[in-house]
Amino acid sequence: MNGFSDSDQSMALVAFTAVVTVTLLLCVMTGPDRDEIDEFYTGYGALSPLRNGLAIAGDYISAATVLGTGGVIALYGYDGVVLALSTTLSLLLLMFLLAEPLRNAGRFTMGDVFARRMPGRTVRIAACLVTLAALLPLMLVQLAGTGELLAFILGFSGEGLKTACIVVLGVLMIFYAAIGGMKGTALIQVLKMVMLLGSGAVVAALVLNQFDWNPTALFTAAADNSGAGTAFLNPGLQFSAVPHPGIDMITGHLAVVLGGGVLPHVTMRMNAASSAPQVRRSMSWAVSSVALFVVLITVIGFGATALIGRAVLSAADPQGNSAFLLGSRAAFGPEEATLGETFLLTTVTTAVFLTVLASVAGMILACANSLAHDVFATRMRGLSTRREMTFARLSALAVGGVAILLATMVQHRSLQPLVTLSFCLGASALAPALVYSLFWRRFTRTGLLWTLIGGSLSVLALMPGTNLVSGSPLSAFPEYDINFFPFTTTGLVTIPLGFALGWLGTMASGRRKADEQRHQYEAVEGWILAGVVRRRG
Repeated sequence: MNGFSDSDQSMALVAFTAVVTVTLLLCVMTGPDRDEIDEFYTGYGALSPLRNGLAIAGDYISAATVLGTGGVIALYGYDGVVLALSTTLSLLLLMFLLAEPLRNAGRFTMGDVFARRMPGRTVRIAACLVTLAALLPLMLVQLAGTGELLAFILGFSGEGLKTACIVVLGVLMIFYAAIGGMKGTALIQVLKMVMLLGSGAVVAALVLNQFDWNPTALFTAAADNSGAGTAFLNPGLQFSAVPHPGIDMITGHLAVVLGGGVLPHVTMRMNAASSAPQVRRSMSWAVSSVALFVVLITVIGFGATALIGRAVLSAADPQGNSAFLLGSRAAFGPEEATLGETFLLTTVTTAVFLTVLASVAGMILACANSLAHDVFATRMRGLSTRREMTFARLSALAVGGVAILLATMVQHRSLQPLVTLSFCLGASALAPALVYSLFWRRFTRTGLLWTLIGGSLSVLALMPGTNLVSGSPLSAFPEYDINFFPFTTTGLVTIPLGFALGWLGTMASGRRKADEQRHQYEAVEGWILAGVVRRRG
């Protein structure tokens, strides 16, 4: 039993259909008017700081964040709050350290940022491969969870229907990315954030009202109803069953802080700002929106535990992914729902549904842009803008098709390893490569390739041996035990290794190469760091 009445389910189905119809129409209306790659990739930088900021926040807050982080808060209390704060800190680091240099150095893709100092097809291909490796797992998480999410909300249980939901919604997401481009997907992200924050604020207010607007009473009730007592309000509950809880907790949060903000579908939004002041204002709106979301999801997560109980939430979903929706339903109290309450609950479920659509569309767009611009356009010299846009749309179809196929294969497994994989790739490969490329004068092509390739391969090699993949009842393959790396994430080894490989590769290039690279960097340093010139081409 999911707590949703027949009227709730009927209204949710009508709302889902209406949202799909409206967003498809908006995507067509706001998509590129002409075959211009600047319009498709960046929307001509015409997005206002508010719209771009909400779009950045929308790309950053995926369905895994809404459902997964809400679940961790509901099941593990303090540890979940720290995880939510880590996501905000990651965006703050992007805002203060990387946002303006990324906008100044880049044009369309992550490959553009690296190739600004180190032109060459090898660099662009490496950047594209890391983009695909980092975003494909997150796409699978969103898509594979779609069937379970709709089954939970609408009350059906057939495996064929769940698979059909994945396929249909995957096709919709491909359409959003291929037709809407940057402006179309941005509009969907804005709509998602308005619905998510608006409905979340009302639900959080209802939860607090249940406890006479006393947060202390809410936290105490959550601890009492968690079955863990005061441990619920102290660090370590989430990692209490692993061999090295302290190390796992630190490295897990470090992977989120360093990896979350540098994922390509987030950084591509920097290019949609027309100037450095615009990107600063956009990031201010994005950070504010994410911070507000963290406050709301904390209240709703604790409210779910206080009102329903940790045991019930775990029984509904061992990962706690249904806690956000169940907490929203419980916030109305045990009385029979009124029309207004049904409408609000429908808005919450629709916001979550739209979160899935918008998140995957943004990721498909980032992957398609990288394939078209970094791989095909550099291989085919003199490629027209019309043909490059065609390649971008075909790439969206190819990436989306692969994601749909793989999502149907992993939908019955634990998806947590895929989320962790993406963040570890961001922290171990993309973060060191971006920091070195944007700020280290002597950084060489060899150092860049060693960081991107070596950091990624180290994560891919160690991840199968973690206890998220096998060796525990909640792992992806509980029937196996190949746990040769006894930690939850690979960050303990791969994050310092990624930075070390960049330094070693630069040292291995020799002093002459390093000096050449230093002179090349000095020629564009003012442009990258201060945006003195905005280069086109």
